[in-house]
Amino acid sequence: MPATLRPATQADLPAINAIYNHYVEHSTCTYQTVPSTAQERQDWFDAHGPEHPVIVAEEDGIVVGWGSLSRFHPRQAYCHSVEDSVYLHHEHQGRGVGSLILGELIALAKKIGHHTVLGGIDADQAGSIALHAKFGFVKVSHLKEVGHKHGRWLDVLWMQKML
Repeated sequence: MPATLRPATQADLPAINAIYNHYVEHSTCTYQTVPSTAQERQDWFDAHGPEHPVIVAEEDGIVVGWGSLSRFHPRQAYCHSVEDSVYLHHEHQGRGVGSLILGELIALAKKIGHHTVLGGIDADQAGSIALHAKFGFVKVSHLKEVGHKHGRWLDVLWMQKML
């Protein structure tokens, strides 16, 4: 059965956190180095809302991915700029779920009235870079060695899509 999207609920937080924490421990797609606790995930969810939605992708009632639009920066003048996040369960990659989620996040950003969507991506994450490029994001910066994880220095690309 293909994945379906819906707004995330409180009940989805354990699945969202499990998906995310896999990448904290095993990947450079997030620069977080310590897994998120249930309380941290709750605080993150509480910081989102109508202007910064969180969505999940389900297959057969199981959350297989999630996405969010978050504040790009806390200062007020940035209020129409958002950062996207897309995370898939590591066993559900390459099935089009990431495209489904990112496409919906872009549509939601437009509907809400945001002006631009940005993605901060580890320079070695070719799949994420390609996903964003597929949706018209362009590289706007390359920050050298700004992260350190798994014993090595990491570069971040910022990609941006004007809405």
